[in-house]
Amino acid sequence: MEYLKLIGIVIVIVGFALKLDSILIIFLAAVSTALVGGLGVGGLLENLGSNFVSNRSMAIFIIILLVTGTLERNGLREAAADFIRKFKNVTVGKLVCIYGAMRSFFGAFNVGFGGVAGFIRPVLLPMAEGAISEDDEPADEDYIEEAKGMASAMENISWFFFQVLFVGGSGGLLVQGTLKGLGYEVELIDLAKVEIPVALTALVVACIYFTLKDKRLRQKYLKSGRSEKGKS
Repeated sequence: MEYLKLIGIVIVIVGFALKLDSILIIFLAAVSTALVGGLGVGGLLENLGSNFVSNRSMAIFIIILLVTGTLERNGLREAAADFIRKFKNVTVGKLVCIYGAMRSFFGAFNVGFGGVAGFIRPVLLPMAEGAISEDDEPADEDYIEEAKGMASAMENISWFFFQVLFVGGSGGLLVQGTLKGLGYEVELIDLAKVEIPVALTALVVACIYFTLKDKRLRQKYLKSGRSEKGKS
């Protein structure tokens, strides 16, 4: 009978293997596990409620998704793409670097933009598509996929290195606690001072890499990029 408690795992594996609706799969797995484990429907709802209350910050993520979806439905992506087309000589590399600098500055104050789901996908990527498209032609799909990778990578790099600069942030507290366990007493402000050159170096290296990478992509996928290469 103990093996029946693993029925939720079986449901998840089979459901995803058959490519069924993911939300339905998770719901069925949770209910089945609760019933087989003796928790019951009432116990399941109680656990869901208590976990939701103890992790109220998740509500912010849900609100961001709802707001983002509403804005996209009302033309956010099209507006972002049209806006960037008004500027000349704007490339994906430049956009990613500008976003990285902006994200790093606000990350140092522990201020977020919603991450990949809340800002990269609905705002930055449409801008990148607008910069990629030429003569009202649709942007190359392979180039768009590369742009997604660069934008997401810059989000992770800027947030990972710069959020530690915020004194009292979770990253700094984690490092301080780890060092304390090893016998090293350090102040959060001292950790931030040490991290500043590391964070700036990471941002500069990332910008150089993405700029060079985007230059190669433009020469490969865009007519204007290939013509510039031919002239040189």
